[in-house]
Amino acid sequence: MAINHKSKRLTASRDFIADNYHAPLSLSDIAKRSYMSRYHFLRVFKDTYGETPNEFLIRLRVEQAKNMLVTENFTVSEVCEKVGYTSLGSFSSLFLKQVGMAPTLYRRKLWALSSEAFRFPSQAIPACYAYHFLRKLTK
Repeated sequence: MAINHKSKRLTASRDFIADNYHAPLSLSDIAKRSYMSRYHFLRVFKDTYGETPNEFLIRLRVEQAKNMLVTENFTVSEVCEKVGYTSLGSFSSLFLKQVGMAPTLYRRKLWALSSEAFRFPSQAIPACYAYHFLRKLTK
């Protein structure tokens, strides 16, 4: 029963990160919500989900940024801010590391696949084609 309770607290913390990805989050604050020390929380989170809370947060922010870059008419700076980063340089570096191309290039490549700007390519072309096309670009 204690394991189930710990699992629920861990899931609640993961949901909290997902719901608040756009806000500044600290490991200490998230761990307090789980009633664990930050070191124990970090260890248990990594063992349970296969990534650290920070890696999870970065992945969420980059996925949301990818979506916004293609479907919205925000500048890269605005997207950076909306997904929770204060530094455009940090955002661009993390995006490049995660996606394999800069945010501006990502937007340009996907818009080129679509018949209209600001229209998500999966509505215009099969998703499997876009996925394989982008994988070839990043290799």
